[in-house]
Amino acid sequence: MEYEDMTVAQLKELLREADLPVSGNKSVLIERLIQNDESLESNVDDSVQEESDDFDDTFDDEDDFFDEDDWDEIHTARQKPVLDEETKANLATRAAQMKKQPKFRRQEWFRYYRLSRTGWRKPKGLQSKQRLNMKYRTPMARVGYGKISSVRGLHSSGFEDILVNNPTDLDGLDPERQAVRISASVGNRKRAKIHDRADDLGLRVLNRRKINRKGDIQ
Repeated sequence: MEYEDMTVAQLKELLREADLPVSGNKSVLIERLIQNDESLESNVDDSVQEESDDFDDTFDDEDDFFDEDDWDEIHTARQKPVLDEETKANLATRAAQMKKQPKFRRQEWFRYYRLSRTGWRKPKGLQSKQRLNMKYRTPMARVGYGKISSVRGLHSSGFEDILVNNPTDLDGLDPERQAVRISASVGNRKRAKIHDRADDLGLRVLNRRKINRKGDIQ
């Protein structure tokens, strides 16, 4: 198995499946996996080898289960956070509450196009029909719409959303609890560097996008 071509997140997932520690950098993780593979190969029983020799293989060597082009289309699962059972239950409860929550609209949002595209603002007019809570007016944001405080601010996946602007902002982040969101003002050249740095550290990029690397961006 080509461990060098895998990301840190994928290596840690293999280590968790083998009940091995996930601490250390990429080279330490690869060495740990190689040692585990060697120990598994040394424990193979000779009887299992003999039974495999007697097995009548009905497939020829020329038969291919997958074409080489199909391997690129195989889905790679995104990295998941390490959460306790209470946090998972709170996230599920928050998701159910969000489905029932109404969409908060600004006052006169239906009259002015610019208001329909902006965020919520509390109505403050003395005779505001929305402030007076009259009929057929959109609801206002109130304390009762608040969600569970322990998961407030977390991404829907359970990660803590961290905004970054350059690759140095990734240092010191925990890949098991925190995920990266790249600022909208970052260009493709710096964005590509952040992608590469995040893959080396095993960090998930929440707003990752495909970059056509040409010239000095490669």
